Amino acid sequence: MSANLKPWEIKGELILNCNCTVFCPCVVSLGKHPPTEGFCQAWLGVRIDEGHHGDDDLSGLNVAMVLDIPGQMSRGNWTVGTFIDENASEDAFDGLNRIFSGQARGTTGLFSLLVGMHLGTERAEVAFERTNLSRRLTVGKKIIGEVAPISGAHPDEEVKVTNTEYWTGPDITIAQASKGRVRAFGRVWDFEGRSAEICQIDWRGP
Repeated sequence: MSANLKPWEIKGELILNCNCTVFCPCVVSLGKHPPTEGFCQAWLGVRIDEGHHGDDDLSGLNVAMVLDIPGQMSRGNWTVGTFIDENASEDAFDGLNRIFSGQARGTTGLFSLLVGMHLGTERAEVAFERTNLSRRLTVGKKIIGEVAPISGAHPDEEVKVTNTEYWTGPDITIAQASKGRVRAFGRVWDFEGRSAEICQIDWRGP
C-alpha cells in the first residue's frame, strides 16, 4: 500500500436528485444507458454515521456534490464540485477531499477515472436531515433539496431496486424530489419532480 494511501470507511446514507424523469436508468444499466434527457445533471448528499480516514474520525459529517455529465455516465468527462462539512477538522477535510475525488481509491476510486474537471472543494454548512420518510439536504442557498420514496402497492414498503452492481450500493430506494434547487459552481438548476434515489452506503478503501 502506498504511504499516501490510508484505510478508510464510510457508513451512512446517500441521497441524489438528477434531471432524469422517474426513474433514472443509470442505476440498472450501470451508466451504459443514456440519461432520459440525454445528459445528466445532479446533486447528491452523504450523511456519514460512522467513518474514518486513517486515524481521523469522519462520523457525524456531511458532504454534498454537484455533478454535470455530458452523456452516458460510463463514458466519463464528468464535471464536479464538492462541499465538505464546515465542522470537519483540517485532517478530516483533507481525508474527505481525497475520498470524494477518488484519490483514496476504494469505492469512490471511480471518480479519478470519470471526472475530467473538478470545480473545487469548499468548506460549507452542509445539513442532512430526515423527517419521517423525507430527506432534506441544504448547503446554504447553494443546494436546497428534498427527496422522498415513491409510493408502492404496499404503503409501508419502499419501492426498491435490489442486488445491483451500482457504485453507491446494491439496494436503491426509488424516490422523487419535492425540492431540487442548485445555485452553485456556475450551475442554475431546478429538479423538483424529477428522479431521486436513496441508498444506505458502506464504502471503504483503498
